[in-house]
Formats: sequence, C-alpha cells, structure tokens
Amino acid sequence: MATRSPLGESRSASGIEDAESPPSGASTVIHARGLAKSYPEGPAVRGIDLTVPAGQTFGFLGPNGAGKTTTIAMLCTLTAPSAGRARVAGHDVTTDAHQVRRHIGLVFQDTTLDQGLTAWENLRFHARLHGVPASTARTRARELLDLAGLSHRRDSLVGTFSGGMKRRLEIVRGLMHRPRVLFLDEPTIGLDPQTRAQIWDHLHRLRRQEGITLFLTTHYLDEAEHCDRIAIIDDGQIIAEDTPEALKTVIGADRVELRTNDDRAATAQLRDRFGLDAVADGDSLWLRVEDGAAFVPRMCAALTVAIRSVTVTRPSLDDVFFHYTGRTIRETDQPEARR
Repeated sequence: MATRSPLGESRSASGIEDAESPPSGASTVIHARGLAKSYPEGPAVRGIDLTVPAGQTFGFLGPNGAGKTTTIAMLCTLTAPSAGRARVAGHDVTTDAHQVRRHIGLVFQDTTLDQGLTAWENLRFHARLHGVPASTARTRARELLDLAGLSHRRDSLVGTFSGGMKRRLEIVRGLMHRPRVLFLDEPTIGLDPQTRAQIWDHLHRLRRQEGITLFLTTHYLDEAEHCDRIAIIDDGQIIAEDTPEALKTVIGADRVELRTNDDRAATAQLRDRFGLDAVADGDSLWLRVEDGAAFVPRMCAALTVAIRSVTVTRPSLDDVFFHYTGRTIRETDQPEARR
C-alpha cells in the first residue's frame, strides 16, 4: 500500500516505491528492496530499500553501529543478505556476484594497501587481480597516479606515505579496472580536517573525469553535505532519504543555542514567556524558532538570568537526525562492531 513520506514522496509501507525491478527512466546502478542481514546476536540491517541513479554521489549517513558497513558489504557481495534482493550495475548480488565484482571498486575503512610495495606496484598488482591487460594497466596506472597527484611518488614505498597520500592512492586503485560504481566505507575516517577536504576535492574531480557513481558511508555531517543525495540510517533502518538541502527543509526553524549562568531558570522562563521547551546539551541550551534573528533580541530582553553567549544556526543534518530519532548522531556513536 502506497503512503506519503514526510518529504512528500510516494512511498510503500516499507519506505520506498513498490517495485521488484529497477525503475524505468534514468539509469539505475544500485537497486535494493527489503535488504536485510541478521546475526545470531540480532539484526544489523532491517529490510532497507535503495535506488541510486548512475553518476550520483550517494551518501549513507548514520552513527557508528547503525548498519552502514553491513549494507555496503552486502552490496559488494562480501556477505550474503539474510533477506531481500539487490542489483548493482544490473547484476544480482546473490546469484551473479562475480559480475557485480567486475563492475565495482571498493575502498575499505581500514587501508589494504601493501606497505612494502611502491605506489606503482600496488596499482599494477590490483590490475592483475582484475584481469586488466598489462599494456592497458600501465597506461591506466599513469593516468590515475597523475589524477591523484602522486606521479612524483610512483616508485616510493607506500609505507613512507602520509595518511592522505595513502587514501588518495587507495581510491584510485579502486578505479584501475574502470568500475561503474566506487564504494567507499568511511573514506576520510581518522584524517585531519584539511586532509579530509583535500580527499573530497579529489573525489569530486574523479567523478567528473571518470563519470562513475560514488556510494559512501559516513558519520561525518560535513562529509554528507558533499553528496547529491543521502539516506540516513539508524538501528539498521533508513529513516529519511533526499538531497541534503531537502532534508533540512523538514526542520524549517532556526536553532538558537545559549549559555547562561542558570540553565534551570532559563528553561523555566523560556517555557513561561514564550511557550518554548529548551533542550539541555552539555553546558548549553538550545531551542527551535522560526526566525532566530528576530527572536534573540526579544529573548534577551525577557530573560532575567545572565546570558553568556547566544548563537543562531540554520538547520543541519544533525538536526534532521534528531528530528527523526530524538538523538544526535554524536550521542549515538558507538563501536561499529559487525554492523
């Protein structure tokens, strides 16, 4: 039975439009229905639906332990689904796993580069595993090292590379056999903000020049902003899916955060004088109002407690997560374990 989602899209009772096969129209490179994975200790992924058009950067956003890594493992044929179906690049992940692997690249959360080989040797070895002819592999390796800005280090041992250099090499290694989809599991985890920004510049350039689809998992909110479309996952279920901007319009109101000398009194006064319930968050309070810039002067005039600071921000993806779950992504972070 079809229903309307909070974002105004036609959805089935399971979350996305009713269909067993990929929708017509724009080329679809990933299509999953009811995809689930359970372990003896419990479910990790609970019947999710996904449709990813070719050429998009699609983000899977959620806290550690939400089921992101398990989902990517099923789509990449590393683990079999307990239920449901999925097709990647036109091939079924269960019955045609070999063909799926021919059309995908995968960058794991932890590095899998051979530290004792050079950058050039790592790329050539990967090409041989995928059956790329030697002459083609040489040309391709030169192209990708240049694209990664690593041509000058092609003969250096990978063990001497910085974290950012290793990540760039690992990303282009996944493109040696010209896949249609590149899966990236937490591609910038453990990197400093500047290096993360450089990796994203690199990913944007790769997508433009290679014309591929990027499917990535992340728990970094700023990273999800780079995506054309994102699905937010929590406890193995997709709770929202749209463009980052469209998801934030669900929230609508501004976030006002304040620090006072008496949060309990401030909370009571905000409720009494404005009918607003403030949320305690560490050493600050926050609340939602339609026009933060207009509200703050009235609030400052009305409160009798000393206000140490006030900030007004537009809705964020963390706000979207809070809207659907009652928690922030930071609050729900836990070891990823088997999920």
